Amino acid sequence: MKPTTALTRALLVPALALGALPAAVAQPAAADSGPPPPLDWKPCAQGADDALGKELDRAGARCAELTVPLDHARPGGRTIKLGLSRLPAADRAGRIGTLVLNSGGPGEPTLAMPLKTRAAMKDVAARYDIIGLDPRFVGRSTALDCGWPIGMWLRSPGRTRARFDHQAAVQRDLAERCARRHADVLPYVNTRDTARDVDLVRRALGERRISFLGYSYGAYLGAVYTQMFPGRTDRVVLDSAGDPGKWGPRATRGTEDEAERALRGWAAWAAERHGTYGLGATPARVLATVDAIVTAAEERPLRVGAYEVDEQAVPYILSNASGDDRPEARAEFASMVRTLNEAAHGRPAIPGPDFGDFLAFVLTSAGSPLANPSAAITCGDRAAPRDPDTYWHDIQRSRARHPLFGPLKNNLWPCAFWPNPPREPLTRVGNPTPALIVAATGDTATTYEGAKAMHRALTGSRLLTLRGTTAHGIYGEYGNPCVDAKVNAYLATGTLPATDQNCRP
Repeated sequence: MKPTTALTRALLVPALALGALPAAVAQPAAADSGPPPPLDWKPCAQGADDALGKELDRAGARCAELTVPLDHARPGGRTIKLGLSRLPAADRAGRIGTLVLNSGGPGEPTLAMPLKTRAAMKDVAARYDIIGLDPRFVGRSTALDCGWPIGMWLRSPGRTRARFDHQAAVQRDLAERCARRHADVLPYVNTRDTARDVDLVRRALGERRISFLGYSYGAYLGAVYTQMFPGRTDRVVLDSAGDPGKWGPRATRGTEDEAERALRGWAAWAAERHGTYGLGATPARVLATVDAIVTAAEERPLRVGAYEVDEQAVPYILSNASGDDRPEARAEFASMVRTLNEAAHGRPAIPGPDFGDFLAFVLTSAGSPLANPSAAITCGDRAAPRDPDTYWHDIQRSRARHPLFGPLKNNLWPCAFWPNPPREPLTRVGNPTPALIVAATGDTATTYEGAKAMHRALTGSRLLTLRGTTAHGIYGEYGNPCVDAKVNAYLATGTLPATDQNCRP
């Protein structure tokens, strides 16, 4: 089960990036040699209850599986399957090429993404074959299920060292569960092997070059692909891209200011609607309501429907859900805070359908199929400090300036106990590939400073900035006509703007 978009725009790890050694040090990239692997395009529906497959079929899409090596250094060894969807170009005479998509996460399924992307592309969509690719171990690709009893592992440490130690034991247990089930696979769950898969998809499609659209972590994947496979991209759009020096298990550090500004912005919005939500008639009173919820959760877990929401989950929920400033998202968050406030006062608190799905995803095994590959990719890309004291000291230092979000952003993840170190050196992103980088100035997941760092790393890129918003996932998602028009112009012509560009809400 996956929560709704408004509550999960930054659900998984923020898509930043990482710096390291040159891409070809440890393993060669897949070569353009030998016949391409075959693709057999069929209807997408896999049974009477396959709503996603039926929707793709009605839209004219077809689906296929691609067999790829588990270990690209041993192409004749063990294999896994990748799930793909394709919406073919309607204008075959004017066809530009193939656009491969990634929706981020890491670990988000992408099979259905061509439907929304085609709508965003408007007339230019008819000139592209649009490809949804579920990355390795995600969605319809070969599965990775560690059997976790919870979904999302992001938690705040709690106030005391005892609570932190308990939470660290939970993270250790998550890592050990993955090791018991998938020790032989985990070394191959990482961004570099995913990029190699993308290049095999390119070959299987018979394309010399592909265009690429990636959001959040997908933007990082696209940047890594340009580094590992130079000259094999045409038009590249990196939406909500982050810093190509900070991707990894400590990626959320440094985003505290953005998270707090977003919460204050929502508080001002909610104060103007005190008559509807009853959270406070001024921004300060709304924030006091939030503080009271946090304090109540520190004393005892809050009962919200069938769920118990404790002091370690509440800050994550507040951080995740406050970062979207669209009116419908702010209204959804206000309803959620109102429910938490009822629970904090010991009154019956029944979550709405969206909030209920969100809590099920975070707190129960329902979220495990998406959260497992997300953790495995992150831990497989970059090693994390293994001493819990490292995190505890950072948490304590962060409390004075950022009492709500500092501990959350500096806390440990399962990567601190991951069974194997990254198999390859990290990818230093730095090349002249032409790309259009789309970013919002208030993004709480991949900060604007991070997007500017990606712009500097890709020296042939242009930066398209949406100012005055916290949007994360902009093109075709946020509903900004200026951004959508500029991206579509680039996809249609292949020509980047002469200078960096700006749009406003």
